[in-house]
Amino acid sequence: MSLKKGKEYDLNITDLAFGGKGFAKVDGFVVFVDQAVPEDVVKVRVVGKKKNYAEARIIEMISPSPLRINAPCPYSGTCGGCKWQYLPYELQIQYKQRHVKEALEHLGNIHDIQVNPTLPSPNIFEYRNKMEFSCSDRKWLMPAQMTGENIDTGFAIGLHVPGTFYKVLDIGACMLQPDLGNQILNDVRVFIKDSDMPVYGLKSHEGFWRFLMLRHSVSENQWMVNIITASENRNIVASLAELLMEKYPNVVSVVNNVTARKAGVAVGEYEVHLAGKTCIKDAIDPFVFEISANSFFQTNTRAARSLYDTVAGYAQLTGKETVLDLYSGTGTIPIYLSGRAARIVGIEIVESAISDAEKNCRLNQVDNCRFIAGDIRTSLTEIDFKPHVMIIDPPRDGMHKDVVRQVLDMSPDRIVYVSCNPATLARDLALMKNHYHVIEVQPVDMFPHTFHIESVACLGKNSGCK
Repeated sequence: MSLKKGKEYDLNITDLAFGGKGFAKVDGFVVFVDQAVPEDVVKVRVVGKKKNYAEARIIEMISPSPLRINAPCPYSGTCGGCKWQYLPYELQIQYKQRHVKEALEHLGNIHDIQVNPTLPSPNIFEYRNKMEFSCSDRKWLMPAQMTGENIDTGFAIGLHVPGTFYKVLDIGACMLQPDLGNQILNDVRVFIKDSDMPVYGLKSHEGFWRFLMLRHSVSENQWMVNIITASENRNIVASLAELLMEKYPNVVSVVNNVTARKAGVAVGEYEVHLAGKTCIKDAIDPFVFEISANSFFQTNTRAARSLYDTVAGYAQLTGKETVLDLYSGTGTIPIYLSGRAARIVGIEIVESAISDAEKNCRLNQVDNCRFIAGDIRTSLTEIDFKPHVMIIDPPRDGMHKDVVRQVLDMSPDRIVYVSCNPATLARDLALMKNHYHVIEVQPVDMFPHTFHIESVACLGKNSGCK
């Protein structure tokens, strides 16, 4: 059979590929099917074809897989927030473990590595401590909404349809955040509708209301509301802040980030403090962290403890070591390890993150952590000591090849590599495998109902990390 774009085919889904799509073969040709599960029998339409594979969408479920469950969220299948709700959670974490192992084998040519069962998230719903909702002057309708008369296609505040920048679903409630966040979301929706200020057009780049960001402190059960607008109008946003602070005692901070930039990023060019505190505090025991509107903090507070405990276990610190932490962010890993090492030096390119790290050290009375602001490619050349242990926690793109070379030149005794992308984890470990042996990899699930997975890899020069 020769697959053609736009044509329809009946397929038996045999596997779940990295990236979360169903997998099938037609005469040896690979087809990836969005929202398909192993053992589904589906009618699909081919929407794209490359040299070695095709992409398809389900147009009819001929026979659903016995592995499927009913997704509890009404937006499942349309919203891009979480795409695996139709899979039981125990299967989700099994597939995540397998995808890490397959990435190491197929992309990194690294075999016979112990990839442990995935550490599950303590909560599989209401686990996110940060949510960003986009505003749009035109809502994207769910299939059931398209059949009625007098359809309202106006303003939306919610989440994007996958792979688009302008399709925004008007979300009444997101199950990934605590319910109070949904109450705040709906009050903000009503306020925006009743205001005289226009909603931002994602194509026209005109309008006022742009994003709503909600941050929740798990340890304190407090909320920060960040209203992102295209221009400054203190009177209108101050009225919204007053409404929220008066109605919800748990809302302790309201700020307004202002940006005229066209980029669809919920970060302001500057910030206006509206009401309450300028930040909130959360804890990854035993440490407390101040979190401002634009600070980085792990979005699953409860699962972050498992992640950092894994890092600590692999680092095998005795209190005498010097640790170098690359991509140190706001200093959460150095602070978490501070009581186990002699000193820790972190390198981070974002200066505001360095400021947050230093502030959090003072907050926790940590005095053996130091932070260097700069590009790691140049800052590593200025390090005048050999670290006993190196912690590497890069962004999704992984390490630059120049950084890999410098890491190997520094030759630490042990490396702990924290990754949010199995593909770049495999690539970077492959670049180091002639110098370091991968002893063990521990997946940690920070993002239930998505295919995303954090992994911690333990690398040793000669002896293992156990």
